[in-house]
Amino acid sequence: MSELPELPLEPWEATKETLHLWTQIVGKVRLASTPAQNHWWNAPLYVDARGLTTRRLRSEERDFDISFDFVSHQLIVRTSAAKPEWFPLADGLSVAAFYDQLFAMLTGLDIQVEIKAEPYGIPMTTSFAEDTENASYDREAVVRFWQALRWVDWTFQEFAGWFCGKTSPVHLFWHGFDLAVTRFSGARAGDNPDADRVTREAYSHELISFGFWPGDQKVPEPTFYSYSAPEPAGLAEQRLRPEAASWRQPYGQSHFALLPYEAVRAANDPRGTLLDFLQSAYDAGAMLAGWDRDALRSNWCPPAVAAGWR
Repeated sequence: MSELPELPLEPWEATKETLHLWTQIVGKVRLASTPAQNHWWNAPLYVDARGLTTRRLRSEERDFDISFDFVSHQLIVRTSAAKPEWFPLADGLSVAAFYDQLFAMLTGLDIQVEIKAEPYGIPMTTSFAEDTENASYDREAVVRFWQALRWVDWTFQEFAGWFCGKTSPVHLFWHGFDLAVTRFSGARAGDNPDADRVTREAYSHELISFGFWPGDQKVPEPTFYSYSAPEPAGLAEQRLRPEAASWRQPYGQSHFALLPYEAVRAANDPRGTLLDFLQSAYDAGAMLAGWDRDALRSNWCPPAVAAGWR
């Protein structure tokens, strides 16, 4: 029996969009309360034992963190100087109400944070303080999503351990609402003067990224993905594993290796199926881009995987 829950997009899409906007608000607080890091690694959220968390943030001389608790269904703020404060996550809690309650709570805890209070990089454009339309919260669907994130997070961490080069943490980017881990060759990418500031920093070095997202209008089902940047010639001609995986271009010219979540969930060995997909996508990109795969292989890479690199 698979450890992964069913997660079709359509039944919980309204909740997903509300939760996505809530994470953008909290993520922007994190971005404003941490030192800058390469590739915007100070921006994402992290899977924890009860939901999602910012980890430790800083305001003046005070440390604090913000967590989505999907067990008690609360948004919790903890500080180094006061008792935790919280408010319930419930159906009917609009993005505007979430924003107001969070910042009222931060102010009450003497935490001053300024953010650009509007969505980033998604179709919704209404400012957080004015968004009363997105207000859905299906508890059961959120719990299923969190259960999937927990499983995927551990599997991504295992895969990350096979590589000894520069690797990102496994983190949830609130921009695309995707859980991701990224490997780097160590080489700088070519300059792209037409790219915006966010993109230039994110893709300053050669990389192969791997992730999971719950789906959107262009990929309307939960899906695992991988892409290489810059994309080497011939990438989409490389074989992927398992057979359910394919190369597609859902967001423009770049090719994404895509594997439906349901194909992993229904597999006899979900963990092995996902790891095989990740490795096949890595092999394709790293081989064509000329990465030194032997030098970048860690001691923890399984012998069977290492033997298949050439």
